[in-house]
Amino acid sequence: MDVIGSHAARLPKLDDRWLPQPSERDDLILGLLEGRVAVEQVSHPLDNVLNNIRLLVEGDPDKQFGMTGLQTRSEREVLELVAQASGFDVPTVTTGPVPIDPELVLDVCDAVGRRLAEAVRRGERVVLATGHPVGLAHLYTAVGRELRARGVEVLRPADGETWQEDGRPHPWRIRYLDGVAMLTDEHAPRHTHDGEPMRRMLRAERPDLVFADHGFAGAAIEQRVETLSIADVNDPALLVARAQRRTETVIVMDDNVSPEAYWPCFQAIAARLP
Repeated sequence: MDVIGSHAARLPKLDDRWLPQPSERDDLILGLLEGRVAVEQVSHPLDNVLNNIRLLVEGDPDKQFGMTGLQTRSEREVLELVAQASGFDVPTVTTGPVPIDPELVLDVCDAVGRRLAEAVRRGERVVLATGHPVGLAHLYTAVGRELRARGVEVLRPADGETWQEDGRPHPWRIRYLDGVAMLTDEHAPRHTHDGEPMRRMLRAERPDLVFADHGFAGAAIEQRVETLSIADVNDPALLVARAQRRTETVIVMDDNVSPEAYWPCFQAIAARLP
């Protein structure tokens, strides 16, 4: 079994929650809370959020997500962007829990669904990609399944493309799990912030729309491809890009809990598809 097949075999099986069905908003909110996608205390505490904001403002390449020109705001201003997107007041302390309002998550998922509905109606070509190949795998693959069922072409640019970076003992390779791009080494898909995979994908083929996270989203934004994205509270680059009007729709939620936990996001998105 190859890298992608092994990865797929380790993921939990999809159940009926991943089939589009009428859903009450209260049930979706409860699902987000129970799955810890959006709760009063997500997995990244305030000191981690503040540290990553500092690194972004200082220009740390790992925090830029493949984008340039993000050093336009102070640390306080970036924290304000995170607080607004997550639904909490800017704290006066430097440690403690960070909450995410599930109502805001559903609102932005609704916006993602409306934009994807336009992609269906226009017959657009879409790329799906994730730097969180475990946590977000089900959400992207389920969305891709619904898009393909409605005639959308879900592209697979640069599938299998391989390159070697200095100092790395293994090559990198772009692979697809059910139409969702992931960065792999010789053993498994890997968590990544790197924009290089998406840059290679866009050199191979340019889509009308990208739905992605991390460097896959950032590099698409940098190349001025319309992008729907997902960001965690400790990854503010995409929110800065939104504040700069380089992108519009960013779902802010805990992006690496159990892959089954994102079914409310799927239902909110799928409800808008024609």
